[in-house]
Formats: sequence, C-alpha cells, structure tokens
Amino acid sequence: MNIRRFTTFAFVLAIVPLIVGLSACDPIEQLLPISPQMQGLSGEIPIGFILPQTGPYVSSGIAMQQGTELAVEEINNSQLGNARIKLIIEDDRSTVEGAVKAANKLIHQDGVPVILGLATSSATKEVFPIAQENGVVAFGQLSAARGLSALSDFGFRASLTVDKLVPTGVQLTHEKLGYQRVAKIADSIDFFSRSSDTVLEESLNVNGVEILTTETFETGETDFSAQLTRIKESNPDAIFISALSPDTTKILRQGRRLGIPADIPFIVPVTLASDQIQILGDAAEGVITFTSWISTAATPENQAFLQNYRAKYGIEPTIWAAQAYTSVYILATAIKRGQSVDSTAIRDAMANIMDSDTVLGKFSFDAVGDAVYNPIVLIVENGQLQVFE
Repeated sequence: MNIRRFTTFAFVLAIVPLIVGLSACDPIEQLLPISPQMQGLSGEIPIGFILPQTGPYVSSGIAMQQGTELAVEEINNSQLGNARIKLIIEDDRSTVEGAVKAANKLIHQDGVPVILGLATSSATKEVFPIAQENGVVAFGQLSAARGLSALSDFGFRASLTVDKLVPTGVQLTHEKLGYQRVAKIADSIDFFSRSSDTVLEESLNVNGVEILTTETFETGETDFSAQLTRIKESNPDAIFISALSPDTTKILRQGRRLGIPADIPFIVPVTLASDQIQILGDAAEGVITFTSWISTAATPENQAFLQNYRAKYGIEPTIWAAQAYTSVYILATAIKRGQSVDSTAIRDAMANIMDSDTVLGKFSFDAVGDAVYNPIVLIVENGQLQVFE
C-alpha cells in the first residue's frame, strides 16, 4: 500500500512562495515558504548523493553535481536558518552495482535520511527497494522509466517519466509531421530504453502509425551500421531512438554517415541534452526530442538559475543540471515545511508539494511520487534546441 496516497495537504494551504530576484549574485528563493526562523533544525543535515563521477555517464554526473552543489550553496546561504545541508557524495562508477554499494554505505554507515542523484533508471530500480526497506527517502534526479516510484513509499523522481513525455510527444509530432510509417531502434538490455520503447510502441499504435521495423542492440555495442542500414532500406517517415545518451549520440552520427536523408527526422523520445548536440555538430540538425526543460524559458526562476549557473561555472547548464538543481530546492522545501530531518516527515512533506514554481515550471508529485509538470517538444535548429512548433 502506498502511504503517500493518504497524506493530506495541510502544509500546502499555509504556504506563500517567495518571489525570485534576477540578480546573478542572489540565491534563488523558489519553493521555500515564508516562515519564522527555523525552530527545530540546526547544524549539518547529511544528504547522500549518488552519481557517476567515472564511467560512460560521467558527463551527466558532472551536470548533476554542478546543479546540486549550486542549489545547496544558495540554500545554505539563506534558507534553512541555522541548518546546513552537507552532501555526502558517492561515485556509482556508472554501474548498478556501484549505486547499490553507495546506497548501502550512505544508509548504514552515514545514516542519511535522504539520498539524491541516481542517474539511470537501472540504478534507481535497485536502490528504491533498499530505500523502502530502510525507510530512507530516495529522490532520483534523472531516471524516467515507468513504474519505478511505485517500488517505494519513500521514492520520488524529478524527471518526467516516459509515461508523461512520450504520449504527448508522439501526438504532437504526429500532428505536425504527419508521419504514417516509422522505424524504431532500441537498447534491448537497458531498463530505461526498454521502457521507453514499450511506451513509444503503445503511443504510435494509439495514433494509428505503422511500425515498419524495430531494430535492437545490446548495451556496449558501438557499431550500429547493420541496424541503421535495414532501417534506411525500410524507407520510414521518421526514426525513433530509445537508448541512453552515449548510444543515442553514436546512432545519430552513424545514421547520417550512412546517408539517411535529412528529411527523415530522428526522434529521441526522452531528452537529447545540449552537450550531446555540441558533440554531434551537423548530425544533430533536425533531431526532435521530448523533454522537460528549455533554457530559454522566461520564468524568473529559470532566468536566475541561468545567471547563477553561468557565474559559478562559466558554462551553460544542461537539462541534467536543471533537474538536479530543482530536486534540491524541493527537498529543502520539504525539510522546512516538515520542520524535521526525519525521513518519514520529509517523505510526507514532499508528497504534498503541489504547483510550486521551479526552474522546470509548476511542479507537483503524483500519488506514487513521480514528477508532474509540462513536457516540451524541442527540435535542433542551427545547433540550438528550439521549441518544436
């Protein structure tokens, strides 16, 4: 039974969000309520943080760490009274085994009430049950496969799931592009990729789209020429890719090199990040992606985030940084509203977060702890992600 289904909204009714300033030197006071000085919190609040600092997903890990540490710095400067968040960082080495080892260490040795991070759905799938068993909040920043938050009453996610991204994206692109015959390529081993491909097939069927072929590969493969050649020969109207970032980048590059014409769009159902576009160069042009954040959003929260991120790191943030950054503010809000660092109190306060202003837009959690906010469909034009219209 999911305890979160029975929590009330008592916290929400008394909350008035702060208005955010746009100065790059000011912290972003989003989500956190106006309230008297913290009474029950002081000293360091240990928060576990699991991310890939080595291995194939290190680029996502760098963005996660930068977004998380920027938010922690801002919050510690002004938002939790005498309390301070202290991150205890563990490298999962881009493996599920590394994530499980890190979670057990953070829970049993460090005694953290909350674990942030979890870059992949495969890692999240294994860590959420550990969090459930030990009554520790686990807040995944990037995982998007279907069904994961239901594995734990203490599990939450900041990323939109495939169930929220893919149906919306397919409906919009089908209406705009009019594709009738498509091809798919998917990783048959990776948990997220299989989940994405399943929801994609369901969504294409709902929209009456014929799937000519579904080509598969296994995690770790580097040569996709055979699969892409078969796809090219099937002459589809569009090509969908369900894979993790490193493999998606390789598939896009090899597809264009094999001569798949530019008028056959590649569609990435869940998030092509801006750093991938830089790596791909011309091969990224025209690629469409279903995602949850765009840097050009004009909200005060987003504009302040961009300024502060650029000032601290000297680079543009990616979606991974934006999701990580938002997750810390959501967590801090829950700690403040619950007036406690007890895992159950944090869990209950997080479950009641609703329509809060964040970098990602109006943010809520559904009954199982998955994020709810507006998905976005983007297209790469002139090397930049633009709203697909």
